Amino acid sequence: MAEGSKKGSVIFSGFRSLGLYSNHLSHVVRYHKKHREFYVVTAVGNCFHTYNVKKLGIVAVSNALPEDISCLAADRMLVYVANGKKVTAFARNKEVVHTFIGHGADVHLLLPFGDHVISVDRDNAVIIWDVESEEEYLQISFDKACFEVSAAMHPSTYLNKILFGCSQGGLQLWNIKSNKLLYTFPGWDSAVTVLQQSPAVDVVGVGLSSGQIVLHNIKFDESLMKFQQDWGPVTAISFRTDGHPVMAAGSPVGHIGLWDLEEKKLVCQMRDAHSTAIAGLTFLHGEPLLLTNGADNAIRVWIFDTAGGGGRLLRSRLGHSAPPSKIRHYGQTGHHILSAGQDGTLQSFSTVHERFNKSLGHGSINKKSSKKKGLRYDELKLPAITTFASESARQSDWDGIVACHRGYLVSTTWNYQKSSMGSHKLEPDRFNKNRALSVHATAVDITSCGNFAVLGLSSGHVDVYNMQSGLHRGHYGEEKAHDGPVRGVCVDGLNQLTVSVGADRLIKIWKFKSKKLVHCMSLSSSPATIYLHRDSGMLAIALDDFTLNVLDMETKRIVRKFSGHRGQVNDMAFSPDGRWLFSAAMDCTIRTWDLPSGCLVDCFLVDSAAVSLTMSPTGDFLASSHVDNLGIYLWSNNTLCSLVSLRPLPTDYQPTVVMLPGTCPSQDDEAAEQETDSSEMIEYVSPAQLDEQLVTLSLLPDSRWKNLLHLDVIKRRNKPKEPPKVPQAAPFFIPTIPGLVAQFALPDGSNQNQQTKVVNFGVLAQKSRFYLQLESAVVSNNYEDPISLLKEMGPSGIDTEFRGLGPDMGGDVSVLRGFLGMVASMLDSHRDFDLAQAYLALFLKLHLRVLSQNQELIEEASRVSDKLEETWTSMQTLFNQSLCLLAYTKSALL
Repeated sequence: MAEGSKKGSVIFSGFRSLGLYSNHLSHVVRYHKKHREFYVVTAVGNCFHTYNVKKLGIVAVSNALPEDISCLAADRMLVYVANGKKVTAFARNKEVVHTFIGHGADVHLLLPFGDHVISVDRDNAVIIWDVESEEEYLQISFDKACFEVSAAMHPSTYLNKILFGCSQGGLQLWNIKSNKLLYTFPGWDSAVTVLQQSPAVDVVGVGLSSGQIVLHNIKFDESLMKFQQDWGPVTAISFRTDGHPVMAAGSPVGHIGLWDLEEKKLVCQMRDAHSTAIAGLTFLHGEPLLLTNGADNAIRVWIFDTAGGGGRLLRSRLGHSAPPSKIRHYGQTGHHILSAGQDGTLQSFSTVHERFNKSLGHGSINKKSSKKKGLRYDELKLPAITTFASESARQSDWDGIVACHRGYLVSTTWNYQKSSMGSHKLEPDRFNKNRALSVHATAVDITSCGNFAVLGLSSGHVDVYNMQSGLHRGHYGEEKAHDGPVRGVCVDGLNQLTVSVGADRLIKIWKFKSKKLVHCMSLSSSPATIYLHRDSGMLAIALDDFTLNVLDMETKRIVRKFSGHRGQVNDMAFSPDGRWLFSAAMDCTIRTWDLPSGCLVDCFLVDSAAVSLTMSPTGDFLASSHVDNLGIYLWSNNTLCSLVSLRPLPTDYQPTVVMLPGTCPSQDDEAAEQETDSSEMIEYVSPAQLDEQLVTLSLLPDSRWKNLLHLDVIKRRNKPKEPPKVPQAAPFFIPTIPGLVAQFALPDGSNQNQQTKVVNFGVLAQKSRFYLQLESAVVSNNYEDPISLLKEMGPSGIDTEFRGLGPDMGGDVSVLRGFLGMVASMLDSHRDFDLAQAYLALFLKLHLRVLSQNQELIEEASRVSDKLEETWTSMQTLFNQSLCLLAYTKSALL
């Protein structure tokens, strides 16, 4: 396995999931005393989400578990979940704090009970756990043939008592402190599915699989009243506590029945509250609000404020109830993702906040009649959308989305701003409305101006429609464009060319306006799908032999061929700059291909194959939808915020599985990932000189050397008008040595006591550090030390040092000669070229008179001049060559 495979994907890391709200498990409602707010907890796969009921805004997403959650419960402090044979307790809606291990089978019931939690597994074992110590407090075993536990609850005011219901229809009341069976209720000849405490003490609501609901007094073992629902087993029961004696019961078909407990009759039916079974329903304490959730991936809050007793929908969060089949970003902001699901709906999910989500609804043949009948009848529903195209350029004026439906000839338009189906249905006249020909729309594209839609049919026809009027504006080809089904159509960014590919293995490029064929070429295999990046003119074509071809629209040639996928390529996407091509296939891989180099640069595996991909127009997120998965998953682009080292992956590269976003890896995985990150990126440190032949400048600021010649002018200009005044109470400062590098001047303690008024003139003529190093460098012929010392000095310090080299300031001719030797060594090494020029210029300005009077200095200066001339000549030649080449490149016609 390659080294890079340890970290999964280099470019992408999981960010979060969109459109996941609920599954088939009942929700849990919690009340936060400090916030004075209700929260609802719903299970989603192997984690759970927490929402506030006030706005249904997501509050927290829990850490992921290795298995899917099979049961959910909560008390005041903790959320308990069952995953497989384990029971896990979460604190703060997020992190695991307790794990209870001891069951021999999968746990399917949980009941928090004070400092304990009760769990029931499929083998009928009931274990009471002590929460803090994570130890078994008690285990009760029931005979599965006689009493298979199917429901459990704690009756209010019954100390240490738990009521169990069974699949045989009976009830048992147990004292779990003394481990005694207190009473057995004969029950009913139908399995108990739900046990719910009513607002009245001693009265329990019992839901049966026969559809019967019994209000039973467990103190006297009497049934107070019975109700019968006709929709199958009772899935959930809840009682209103705001002064209205109403009971709600859920059913497997999505209907809710509301029963008046005083008049003992059915008050209202809330039909189709969910499209699947009602997983859970809860009346909020003291409020006229009913909270429901179902396996259709929806949470709904109903308010009872109208006459008739029925509830109206107050707010909801809903995603697809069947997996999305096609996703595409809408608009140029990258904030909205359009998603067409197998449930027949078209929805928009916001990457910013869930309050911006909206559903465009379900496609219908007759919009008016479907509104009247509520789309309950199958003959009014359109099949699920297979593919669609959108354009936001004219969304305020007319419809901007066109969709093709499975096995359906007519394509529909949709309006994003109105969040509904559009006013037009695009259908060619050639079939005379004879839909028995089994011809259906297979591909669609909208022009970038939003005025035209191009549609491909399974018969090989490609038609153009006007989006404003919905009228047919012509077709491509004399009879039809292709001999087989059209697999893809697209229009370039300027409405010049239309591309169509068909099952006849042909790519045809047409003039958009005149409909004339411009170019035709054959492919090695039948194309499966195409995707055009309009800005760069690159057309990606996925073939049935699992390879990818990239066609350049400008040259009309195949410029790249990528192979490596081992399954059908489902979808493709380009990065906004057109540099990367992303592809997802049935081999469960998501691959990134680098177009300039023609290499695979990133590849990772996911648990279920991605069926659709879309890249944000801003390049920050890649979104994917997957087989048998209701959510849309966002992957953040790491290259936007950090340095990512990309290298071509070998042909035998083995990708690793990356968890879908919304789940989190274990700590071991995170530690390993950090280790690989540190070893992956090795910081490159540039050497001081790349090559000895290259002339290298110093990286010092210009102010250090550029003003050396004009220092006297600068000093004269900056001379103060009056001497500085000493402040009356100056703060204490430790004296420092003049220079750019701060150094404290430590006082010499030995001389403090010996004060003398005799002036030592030898101290005034003391040689500086630079002077001494230059003297030693003349002997050793190694000038690195004086050069490095000069680099640390400022312009004034350099000027002072250079003046001190002259004979009139206590210097010597040999030191002046040594300075010229230092400049010659700098020119020989080709390093610090700018400093050598500046130092030599200042030196000549200060000591030119002494140089002209000494023969040795004149000879040394001429040698330095020759070296300087030689270096400048070679550099001038290189500059001229580069300038000529640049001028030719700018003026030449490519």
